[in-house]
Amino acid sequence: MKYLLIFLVVLVIFIISVTLGAHNDQIVTFNYLLAQGEFRISTLLASLFGAGFLLGWAICCLFWLRIRVSLAHAQRKLKRMQAQNEQSTAVTNSSTAGRRD
Repeated sequence: MKYLLIFLVVLVIFIISVTLGAHNDQIVTFNYLLAQGEFRISTLLASLFGAGFLLGWAICCLFWLRIRVSLAHAQRKLKRMQAQNEQSTAVTNSSTAGRRD
């Protein structure tokens, strides 16, 4: 249900943006780093929005990947520490049992 609502919201936003883009066929001059070009404002806005969306997802994926690697490292370290703890507990228990005899 949650995903259906998200899909419907995205669909409504897409339909609104296509409708507004169809009525904005004005030509603008866009100066970018190396040159300049003349684009329709709807095409320019859509392409810049898409580029920003992809860049945002790429940055989020990089942060997510960094967190996953950090989590995997912490889990390996935890397993090693638990194994050491079990070994020291076993050694302590065996030495304590030896003293009681």
